[in-house]
Amino acid sequence: MKKKAFFIFSLVFFVMLTWGVPRQADAVSYNIDFDTTTKHIYLVNLDTGIAVYEKAADERCYPASTTKIMTYIVVAENVKDFDKTVIKVKGSVLKQLDGTGSSTAGIVDGETLTVTQLLNCLMIPSGNDAALILADYVGGGDISEFVRMMNDKARELGCENTHFMNPHGLNDPDHYTTASDLAKITQYAMTLPKFMEICNTTYSTCLGEDRPLVTTNYLIDDIRGGDYYYMYAKGVKTGSTGDDSGYCLVSTAVYEGYSYLCVALGAPYSKNGEQLENGAMIDSANFYRWAFTKLQLTTVIDEKTVVDEVGINYAWGKDRLKLAPAKSYATMLPTDIKASSIDKKYDLPESVNAPVKAGDKIGTVTLFYANSELARVDLVAAETVDQSDLLVAFDGVKRAVSSIWFIVIAAVILILIIAYIIILTIYSRRRKNNRKVKTYRRI
Repeated sequence: MKKKAFFIFSLVFFVMLTWGVPRQADAVSYNIDFDTTTKHIYLVNLDTGIAVYEKAADERCYPASTTKIMTYIVVAENVKDFDKTVIKVKGSVLKQLDGTGSSTAGIVDGETLTVTQLLNCLMIPSGNDAALILADYVGGGDISEFVRMMNDKARELGCENTHFMNPHGLNDPDHYTTASDLAKITQYAMTLPKFMEICNTTYSTCLGEDRPLVTTNYLIDDIRGGDYYYMYAKGVKTGSTGDDSGYCLVSTAVYEGYSYLCVALGAPYSKNGEQLENGAMIDSANFYRWAFTKLQLTTVIDEKTVVDEVGINYAWGKDRLKLAPAKSYATMLPTDIKASSIDKKYDLPESVNAPVKAGDKIGTVTLFYANSELARVDLVAAETVDQSDLLVAFDGVKRAVSSIWFIVIAAVILILIIAYIIILTIYSRRRKNNRKVKTYRRI
């Protein structure tokens, strides 16, 4: 029953990511009513793909064990059957962690585990041993090859400020990401088999009753989470390498039809030698409470509503064309903000020529909130208008008469006519005078 619920949850997220309303042009960070300690934050509404809050989200930082989200992706895309694929643990791989003091899942040299078991070891207790075992297997015995695959996938997902040096997240100067990049990585991972099921598991006995796997994510653990626990949170991955990375957390939350993903990296780890509370978890829970109570999905512009008009030429008995949005546009806005308060900048011609069909693009409207661009929406004809052949003919005559060539030719003809009249007049006078002279001579 639990697996079925998690499958449905993952499927819902996939549909949300695939069929959400259009993304806004630029993220708008709305005002929050609480303080944060985390250095890098990215909060995105998964229903729409709209980032509603950012704080240094594009600055590079150490991801620590949130790296394992990408490790999961590469494994999932290169192993066909998690349950039937079996891996024998190599002692030489486990020895790479000697002296690191890093978190492990207690995997034993020589034992045989399925990929499903290893993925549980990877994501629930954040086992660095599982990360190396999986990387060695998928990389064909070459962990550096697996890391290359991680970086290739990051580029494929459009991550411009991410680079991995290992599959577990231990610090390295060239091992970094950003909150916004990690959000892209996580949203993709959420569409993969068993990802949300595993990363939202708080306690597992997949290695046996005597070797339980316990989550490091107190945000989702109602038994051990204490004050960190947030009942609407789901997954995803914790991380910390002490003061170097600070506390890191990637999580999601769902409440009353809304879903969010929060990436919080670099919360202070210690001060004056004393370990601090996990600010990444505290900030993430506060962001979810704020988003669920202070924001709502608002339709800013509706495709069924006429929003403007332009002049139309060559249409009998009609001189204005009605315009409507090509598609409706909705975005996350503070609950006290109405759609009518959104600023709109129109880019339209003064007029268009008939015939026009309903749905023909005429121009665009750009939507702004708090001086930030939300989206640019095409405006199309809301009606079909036929062309009047008579008006076209009249306009053709009018244009012909008013054209420079017509004026020049008419002027030349007029000059020729005037010249002809002058010549004819002169000729007539001479002829008349000649007659008078002849008459005089006869007398």
